[in-house]
Amino acid sequence: MSDPDRRDIYFELVRLGHSVKVVAIDSLTAVEVSVVGPATAARSDLERLALRKLQARLRREEQI
Repeated sequence: MSDPDRRDIYFELVRLGHSVKVVAIDSLTAVEVSVVGPATAARSDLERLALRKLQARLRREEQI
């Protein structure tokens, strides 16, 4: 049985020339944000940046 309060974050990475676009999507709210960074950056760093942006967005939406 799955937990309805469980929050998963999905990441999508798309290389665009010398850059990478990272999209982070929240499974509970379907809110998504994106960041763009250099293709030479570590994937974990780009995902962490996208996750922090998503968390900030979710906090802002809770206040509304």
